[in-house]
Amino acid sequence: MSRKLNIAVIGAGYWGPQLARNLRANREWNLAAICDVDIDRARRVADAVGGAPVTSEVGSVLADPLVDAIAIATPAATHHEIAMAALDAGKHVMVEKPLADTQKRGAEMVRRASERSLVLMTDHTQCYTPAVMKMRELIAGGALGDILFIDSVRINFGLTQPDVDVFWDLAPHELSIMDFILPGGLQATSVAAHGSDPTNTGKSCIGHLSMPLDGGAMAHVHVSWLSPTRTRRMVIGGTRHTLVWDDLDPEQRLSVYDPGVDVSSISRATARDRRAADTFRIGGIRAQAVEEREALGAVVSEFASAIREKRAPRTSGAAGLRVLSILDAAAGSLAAYGVPQPLRPARRSAGVAA
Repeated sequence: MSRKLNIAVIGAGYWGPQLARNLRANREWNLAAICDVDIDRARRVADAVGGAPVTSEVGSVLADPLVDAIAIATPAATHHEIAMAALDAGKHVMVEKPLADTQKRGAEMVRRASERSLVLMTDHTQCYTPAVMKMRELIAGGALGDILFIDSVRINFGLTQPDVDVFWDLAPHELSIMDFILPGGLQATSVAAHGSDPTNTGKSCIGHLSMPLDGGAMAHVHVSWLSPTRTRRMVIGGTRHTLVWDDLDPEQRLSVYDPGVDVSSISRATARDRRAADTFRIGGIRAQAVEEREALGAVVSEFASAIREKRAPRTSGAAGLRVLSILDAAAGSLAAYGVPQPLRPARRSAGVAA
């Protein structure tokens, strides 16, 4: 398949215009249509990218035999219906995070894509940033040793969402990055969630997730809509080194810290006396050089490559499903006042959608 692939963007709100711009600029894609219930909004997006057909009817897009794929940039509650219709129409599908609004619906999407031998990709954009790609490389290469903990913070002020709480809005970013950089994906055994609604919005505006991981590590995520400061930071501690990612520091986004702890020499006995101090080592800090480029360009290229090569994309439907499993369990824990909830496994399906 040497021709350009034809793609339609469904949704012209916040994310749709970003997708349209990157698809227009990518040599793999022909922007075949922009679809939105607000046809004037669709026209504005089309005009901004140099022109494209517009429509307010999803059905007309799915019925077009020349359209190879669709990119869904609509509210999470609509993802399942649109994606299932597109897969049934033989279209490859890329979906804005989160994959769906429940794990059950996400699983149905993954299963249908596998049955139809179609690509289902979750648009976990930050996984395609050079810094996160480098994090994945360092961890896979053993630079950190065995992972001991992951501590992540994503907080900002005033960006509340009308249809979801802070967990469903912000935590998918952190969870998708963890799933991407950890060998084998994010394999949590349970989830404990604590949320707060001090502004009486009816949903959590501040939240904390705690997740024991397979192998004994612990992951923690702090999200908030009420912080006067904006923070995007993740710390991954290992037996050899610790990795710190600060997405808001363009001069030093990624650093490797030598100070750490010699886990092999610690026991309950040594932890009680002065010998424990000898297990902590000191050292320097090394900045990791990473290039600066827009991640979404890499996302749309990966979608095209997965279609042409008939393979699962790096952030597949299965990856989106693992994130949904955490969010579903978090919702259960919130309802149970923070009681940890066991994870229902997000099973990996066969086929290109896996």
